[in-house]
Amino acid sequence: MIKIKNSTELEKMKKAGAILARVLKLLADAVKPGIKTSELDALAERAIITAGGRPAFKGYRGFPASLCVSINDEVVHGIPGPRVLKEGDIVSLDLGVVFDGYYSDAAITVPVGNVAPLAQKLLFVCREALMAGIKNAWPGKHLNDVSFAIQQEAEKNGFSVVRDFVGHGIGKVLHEEPQVPNFVVPDNGVILEEGMTLAIEPMVNTGTHLVKVQPDGWTVVTQDGGLSAHFEHTVAITANGPKILTEFK
Repeated sequence: MIKIKNSTELEKMKKAGAILARVLKLLADAVKPGIKTSELDALAERAIITAGGRPAFKGYRGFPASLCVSINDEVVHGIPGPRVLKEGDIVSLDLGVVFDGYYSDAAITVPVGNVAPLAQKLLFVCREALMAGIKNAWPGKHLNDVSFAIQQEAEKNGFSVVRDFVGHGIGKVLHEEPQVPNFVVPDNGVILEEGMTLAIEPMVNTGTHLVKVQPDGWTVVTQDGGLSAHFEHTVAITANGPKILTEFK
């Protein structure tokens, strides 16, 4: 069942999103060669708690950290630890915040120092795919309009969208209905309504869309070893169009 949020609920989600945006900006600024992924996780958790929120991911279905850190061919759900970022890496930072009982969820992929042209293009295209999807998130449109825009942006640039993991509704719980695929699904008749809140999150690969889960049970990697990028925003559907709740400068 898709849950429609009222203005009070949307205001709480906006506050959760503002905390998340500030923390993601802090993390992006901290990414540099030589930093451990565990240091980024600690920074995220400390900043969220200081802001009066709670990390949404820590303990969720057993996940052991506050931040998902996925590097190069890792798609999503990378577990932070002793691994050190190095020049030329790309690193996806996926983070969730709970504030006053409501969730926000967002992700960015950041270059570590100077990266190869293919990596630069991947980051640009994945971000553009996210924004293309968001621009279609208007009341009365179909969810497939969002999915089509994302898929088209990725594929026209020679990349692929991951199919095994998708976006989702969000609100009083981290994952609500509906699922938000980054590719067109036949007979997806979901019509967007004012008050819906969605976590829209394209995961785009340089090679095949196929992925696999590593033995740790969490880290998802590309099957062919190609690079992967991940961008995500929590978005409210309003009468005036899509409103990004996790936007940062």
